[in-house]
Amino acid sequence: MATAAARTADLGNLWTLPGVYAPQADTRLLAQALRAEGVTADTDVLDVCTGSGALALLAARMGARVTATDISWRAVLTARMNAVRAGHRVRVRHGDLTGPVARQRFDLVVSNPPYVPTPHPHRPRRHRPAVAWDAGHRGRQAVDRICAHARDVLRPRGVLLMVHSGLCGVEETLRQLTGNGMRCSVADRSYVPFGPVLTERLTWLRDQGLIGPGEDKEELVVVRAERI
Repeated sequence: MATAAARTADLGNLWTLPGVYAPQADTRLLAQALRAEGVTADTDVLDVCTGSGALALLAARMGARVTATDISWRAVLTARMNAVRAGHRVRVRHGDLTGPVARQRFDLVVSNPPYVPTPHPHRPRRHRPAVAWDAGHRGRQAVDRICAHARDVLRPRGVLLMVHSGLCGVEETLRQLTGNGMRCSVADRSYVPFGPVLTERLTWLRDQGLIGPGEDKEELVVVRAERI
């Protein structure tokens, strides 16, 4: 089976099967926030929408006990393969968001979910690459559900770290998490040039008022929410 290498200096040498999201700027921004959490051998970490397993493996290297989930079987196989190659124990479960671990509790949940606004109203099929980024007209199909259910899989004082684009509404994320019993803030942000997916949709995004004339960068934001 053909594979493609995804090499990032700060996240190790990872491999991705075709159609699996490889580490990019959003992964690296979330990795910085993860490092700042002081993960130890006593920390139970959940990586939701693990993709290549980059963040799960980072947490494992920091000593944590790590579980990861993804709705794509290719991503599950990729994350398992990368864990074996790195020599780290990571439990990778197939399923939708926190569904596979609904009865478990964690100290830290990290997630880089699909968050790109799309003109297509329906969710892509699970074997399509777009399942890793397309998230409905507002880009919030996965983000809203994580906001609603993250608290259920966190222990008291547990923390959610989630990265998404400013295009899908940072204030809305903070509002929802606060309403669900979380103390939240923006932990980090950065601006990156539009990638191929957004570039293809610039006309539609401008028509929707999501991008202004002359804008050429996307804001990436890491939201930190602590269960009260």
